[in-house]
Amino acid sequence: PGGLLTTCGLTYMGASTVDQGEPLGLHGRISYVPARLMYAGSYWEGDEYVTALEGEAREAKIFEPNIALRRRIETKLGWKHLVVHDKVTNEGWEIQPLMILYHINIGFPVVDDGSVLVSTSRLYVPRDEEAKGDAERFDHFHKPTSGYKEKVYFHDMLTDAEGYAHSAIVNEKLLDGIAVYVKYHRSELPRFIEWKMMGEGTYVVGMEPANGLVVGRDKERKWGTLQYLKPQETREFHIEIGVLVGEEVQKFKEKTNSVTKGAKPKMTGTVEEFVEVTRSRV
Repeated sequence: PGGLLTTCGLTYMGASTVDQGEPLGLHGRISYVPARLMYAGSYWEGDEYVTALEGEAREAKIFEPNIALRRRIETKLGWKHLVVHDKVTNEGWEIQPLMILYHINIGFPVVDDGSVLVSTSRLYVPRDEEAKGDAERFDHFHKPTSGYKEKVYFHDMLTDAEGYAHSAIVNEKLLDGIAVYVKYHRSELPRFIEWKMMGEGTYVVGMEPANGLVVGRDKERKWGTLQYLKPQETREFHIEIGVLVGEEVQKFKEKTNSVTKGAKPKMTGTVEEFVEVTRSRV
């Protein structure tokens, strides 16, 4: 997945697998589907100047799911952030799996030697043996490294009083401190995946709010954590992505610290243990 945001889903996302005899590719189909532009423009809303873009993409095939994604991306004059508001609707007449992940990709110069992940994580687990080898430094990033293999960590996030989870890539060496942050409703997206890729030429960290893990739809079904959309049902998702500079970075760190009460996230031993421990929060 490339660009600032790649949307993964909608009936499956994560690793390639076979679920109930159906072969499923990496991260689903929706990011490969052409979108239909519904609105693009700017207007005054009281004293605020709004710029917005709206579109629709559809995952549909005869005798198969008919799932529509309607998206609005909005920012306002003076903001240093944008808001993504999605509505996902099952326009068919059979219940369908719903898997969605927001693959938010941050690179150089925010990601650099000495940059860190600051978040409201309370619990995390390495996805595999590769990630386990560097698990104690899951939140520290270093210079590009030849032959580096991606490392993935699953997080369970705490929220502020309004139900928001927070994460940011922070580089305090640049511009008196700079960060790119993600803010989202944990009730909508109960999972958070960290993608750490410190390779030469592929130097990126992914902050990925999601409604499932990236180990395959078959495993979510087996665990009983797979979510579904009923016929004609709509689910909504809200993501805020923005930039912080200078004192704003310190205020963000203070806010996350107040949520976590200064505690570092604890690590569980296996993905299965992580799923069981967090089951009531999904």
